[in-house]
Amino acid sequence: MMRGMGNMQGMMKQVQKMQKDMEKAQAELNVREFVGASTNDLVTATFTGDRKMKDIAIKEDVVDPEDVEMLQDLVIMAVNDALTKVEKETEATMGKYAKGMPGF
Repeated sequence: MMRGMGNMQGMMKQVQKMQKDMEKAQAELNVREFVGASTNDLVTATFTGDRKMKDIAIKEDVVDPEDVEMLQDLVIMAVNDALTKVEKETEATMGKYAKGMPGF
């Protein structure tokens, strides 16, 4: 009977360690910066791993008051590129913790 309790305690320690490792990995991911870019780097957007925009840079030569739609498209392209990079890195970093766990 005690043998089963020892296994349960060991499993609980493993779960607690995994939880701490996950929290540390998430914290490290949150402070990393990801830069997304539009065509020819005319617009770049910088996000942190927790999906907060830190910066957006627009090259002067792309600013055309007669073609605001193009600038909007370039901004959307850069933002989406950065968020895609955040998502891929989040999956690569945090996905390993969910493998083999039911419900994830």
